[in-house]
Amino acid sequence: MKAPVAATEGKREAGNAEPGMLRVLTDDGSAVAALDPGLSEADLRRLYRAMLQLRIFDGRMLSLQRSGRIGFYGTATGQEASTIGTAFPLEGRDWIFPALREGGTLALRDYPIRLMVAQLIGNAIDVCRGRQMPCHYSDAKRHYVAMSSVIATQFPHAVGAAMAAKYRKDGAVVLGYIGDGGTSAADFHVAMNFAGVFKPPVVLVCQNNHWAISVPVAVQTSSETIAQKAIAYGIEGVRVDGNDVLAVVRASKAAIDKARSGGGPTFIECVTYRRLGHSSSDDPTRYRDPEEVKAWEAKDPIERFRLHLEKRSIWTAGWQKKLELEINDEITAGIREGEAAGPPAVATLFDDVFRDVPPILEEQRQDLLRQEEAAKGDGAFPL
Repeated sequence: MKAPVAATEGKREAGNAEPGMLRVLTDDGSAVAALDPGLSEADLRRLYRAMLQLRIFDGRMLSLQRSGRIGFYGTATGQEASTIGTAFPLEGRDWIFPALREGGTLALRDYPIRLMVAQLIGNAIDVCRGRQMPCHYSDAKRHYVAMSSVIATQFPHAVGAAMAAKYRKDGAVVLGYIGDGGTSAADFHVAMNFAGVFKPPVVLVCQNNHWAISVPVAVQTSSETIAQKAIAYGIEGVRVDGNDVLAVVRASKAAIDKARSGGGPTFIECVTYRRLGHSSSDDPTRYRDPEEVKAWEAKDPIERFRLHLEKRSIWTAGWQKKLELEINDEITAGIREGEAAGPPAVATLFDDVFRDVPPILEEQRQDLLRQEEAAKGDGAFPL
């Protein structure tokens, strides 16, 4: 049986930046009408706000880290179109398995900024109870699974969850993410092979931002593209301009609709760029050419989308100012609340470990509570 050729591989569509890469928006913000996903004005506004919120939040949190008020942060600056656009067509019943830079997708599920700040601090408000690394958000009610710093693990998890959805026939689609560096890990092969064979309702996304910390994508693979790797697994592969949010939405919606209707998985490569460090602990000037960074800054995904909205008389300077004020005010309120909250109660160590707490753990919890009560007032930790 002949394997399917990657969807846009080897052909040039109008608006494409290069053969095999889907593109809707040109550099000046004009859209190719035949490829425009046809979003409503309300959706276009929501899309822009989510991208802007991610950019502003990243800047504020990185500043917070630099001033010693949080311990760690990883930005998605430059990847807003790829991050937000891929998740935008999802429904509430669908699941997200993020890699490292998909925290911004929570804005599409109305996740409060205050809870994101709380998770970065690891305080009593934090739904993870201070147990996760910063930026590793999680929310079961919103079907957002905690990301892992172990690369590529999200792909097999996403495929497994999609198999569960297939067995349950609940109509849910699972979206899993990976970075270009993760495609060199064994879990990438395992997930792609399993998805190709059993065809669960999963969409697998690679955010190709060109750098796996200090290792360039050219050292990860000798394939001409990452998308074409799908061919070997019998999966449809799509390569899209990851800095063109309308192209990303178009590709993702087609893949999600196909998965939901029983058409099987799709592998999407979003070609984008990580403009800042891998994390707040990384100095990219030690391994990257500044001219490369400058060239990608000129391809800013938010600015390109802004130009498009301006051409359609949707974007105005007044609306921009209003959005920035709203987002910054919400972040400021979240920081104030988060810094005023104390640490998680020590007894929460026993929560969320077992569905039914074993008697030995319940005994230890009660003993800890007694020691805490006895130690009140002297500031000593109960050891």
